[in-house]
Amino acid sequence: MFDYGLPYSDPAFSGISLLGSVRKFSTRCRVQLVTAAPGVTAVDSNLGENIRTLLDAHCPSLTDAKQACMKPTPFLRGGMLQSLYSTMKALKRDKYSDISYDRETKVLSDGGTVSLDWYPARGPDSADARPIAIVMAGLGGSSYEYHVRCLAKTLGRDGAGYRVAVMNHRGMGRTPLTSPKIYNASDTDDYRDIVEYIRISNPNAPLLGVGFSLGANVLTKYLGEQGAESPLSAAIAICCPFDMSLTGRSLDADTFLNNKLFQPHLVATIKRFFRRNSEVLQNSPTDYDWDAIMKATRMSQIDTLVTARDSGQRDCWEHYRAASSTPYVD
Repeated sequence: MFDYGLPYSDPAFSGISLLGSVRKFSTRCRVQLVTAAPGVTAVDSNLGENIRTLLDAHCPSLTDAKQACMKPTPFLRGGMLQSLYSTMKALKRDKYSDISYDRETKVLSDGGTVSLDWYPARGPDSADARPIAIVMAGLGGSSYEYHVRCLAKTLGRDGAGYRVAVMNHRGMGRTPLTSPKIYNASDTDDYRDIVEYIRISNPNAPLLGVGFSLGANVLTKYLGEQGAESPLSAAIAICCPFDMSLTGRSLDADTFLNNKLFQPHLVATIKRFFRRNSEVLQNSPTDYDWDAIMKATRMSQIDTLVTARDSGQRDCWEHYRAASSTPYVD
């Protein structure tokens, strides 16, 4: 896993000069390899090579101090602006992302439903040995996100040799909510079930995990819980909010972008989800305060009223601490 040194706050409207701010941001975008201790061995490496040795040989841009840097787009100089830009492009279709998925639905033991969008389409041969990348999107995201479709097309193109299965959580990506259980950053059970299902269905295929944002946190936490028992041969956590408390404080900060864009959008998304699935959620063992949920204006309020209550926790901050994947990273 890698730390790109990106700032959590985004003083985009603080009055700092654009040129000076871009220069300052660029200097903070050095790539730092944070988990590649000499004693860590690459998973499934027949040679028993050390991870750092493999990276030095095959990906020096991550380990060479002269190369290990990111050159940010000048007008996207912070995490908030980058997220906003990605949201605006979410449904864009071009030659890099224009694909059609083969959907598979999987009903879990509690009656809940998740979906797998496959690319390329599944074939009849269960002995297919091509590796499978199991992908998870971020909060409220799905297989339809632009960056997810771009990744699927890149990995699934002729010559790359991968199959891609994008996991859509309960109620996400046009997946019906068929049980009152809602997914969250802490719960790895659904992902564990899906990985095991794909492993059994494709016994000859190596499995790789890819997670974006909230999905990256679930993936990282899952790997820590499974340890050596994980069937994944490799995993990549992209923009992982390792410390959910820190991420929560950043998202809850009193800033222009938070107050005018992110908070209203995220809160409205959750409210639509509750309205759309009201019949199912009314049967939840959790006694939701529907009036308070519909009056909420901050994600911290939503997480206290919904996510923390689902998990039997006092408030959102207790939930964030429990959901953080940081304790699972050596």
